[in-house]
Amino acid sequence: MANFNFNKVMLGGRLTNDPELKQSQSGTPVAAFRMAVGRRVMSKTSPEQQQTDFFNVKCFFKTAEFVSRYFRKGSSIFVVGSVQISNYTDQQGNKQYFTEILAEEIQFVDSKSENPSFGAPASGNNAQPYVPDNYGTPSYSSQGASETHNFSTLSDDDDLPF
Repeated sequence: MANFNFNKVMLGGRLTNDPELKQSQSGTPVAAFRMAVGRRVMSKTSPEQQQTDFFNVKCFFKTAEFVSRYFRKGSSIFVVGSVQISNYTDQQGNKQYFTEILAEEIQFVDSKSENPSFGAPASGNNAQPYVPDNYGTPSYSSQGASETHNFSTLSDDDDLPF
């Protein structure tokens, strides 16, 4: 059997607290928050019930800055990441385990009308609005439809390389 390892989680829910932005010892921005995710529980003896699970989430770099700037307690959020289980030894010498989600992607779920703070920095925070990097996004000319293009016409399908 092939060695198959896969650790990916997708969660949609609401923040239970404002994200907390800190810096690691190396200066990396790190945001931590907790989110509540509802799930349906079915049983033969009782009607469908709603239960809530709580997840600790961490994100880094630009994602951390984005989250701390635009998300607040109660905000709807969509997180894609991986599950990490860590441990430490407490003062009594007992090994303690904790589980957290390491977020790779985070997206808004609320619309602007549902969340008035959407797209606005936190009150009391003098941070500038978040502007994502232009990761290779093509820039388009403002010349509009009058712009001419240098397209070459192929005379025959036989000229295609595939």
